[in-house]
Formats: sequence, C-alpha cells, structure tokens
Amino acid sequence: MTALALTLATVAALLHVLFFKLESLDWRKPATWKTFGMASQADADIAAPLAFNQGFYNLFLALGTFTGIIVVAASDTHDSIGWTLIVFACGSMLAAAVVLIASGGKPFARAASIQGLPALTAVVASLVAAG
Repeated sequence: MTALALTLATVAALLHVLFFKLESLDWRKPATWKTFGMASQADADIAAPLAFNQGFYNLFLALGTFTGIIVVAASDTHDSIGWTLIVFACGSMLAAAVVLIASGGKPFARAASIQGLPALTAVVASLVAAG
C-alpha cells in the first residue's frame, strides 16, 4: 500500500507542478488563458497577477508533497513526518478542489475533479498505508 500511496501522491504533486507552469509561467499565452475560461487577452492580463500567485500556491503544495514522499521513501519505518506532509499537502489540494466546485459550480466541475480526485486518492491511500 505504501508504493500505491506514494505513486498517487506523486501524480497529485506533478499535476500541481503543471498548474504552476500554466498559471505562473504560461498564463499570457492564448492557449493557456482560454483553457482557464478567459475571454480575451485583456482579461488574461488583468487576471495575470492572481494567476501568478495561485501558481505558486500550487507549486508549494507540490513541494510539500514531494518532501513527504522523499521522507517516507528514505525511512526504514513508517515515518509520521513524511506521511503528515503528504496528507496535509494533498488534503489542501483536495480542499482547494472543494472550494472551487462550491464557489464556481458546474462550470468548474471538470477542473475541480482534475485537481481533487488524485489528491483524494492519495490522502486515502496514505492514511491506510500510514495506519
């Protein structure tokens, strides 16, 4: 179960690195801002500072998850610090997905599921593996 939990956490973290890239590095590219529902370059430019900041939130959650994965993988026993980092970071990803669907409704259901389902499975598998 440990290998499955670490794999699922890795998937969740990698997705959040991708979100960082899109929001903080590629935001002003038309293909990116259209993906996020922006209607025009002008709208994307107005939202750019918020997207930049949000991208870094995603990166920090990914880094927390990767740190937890490394600590667990390097440990001879089930390291509670590593599991705590994984569950906290992936749980935060999941909570952000819940906020997204709660605040944005049906138009954001797909984005919330892309963000939330890997995090949810990582949290559940990690709690079982750490238990």
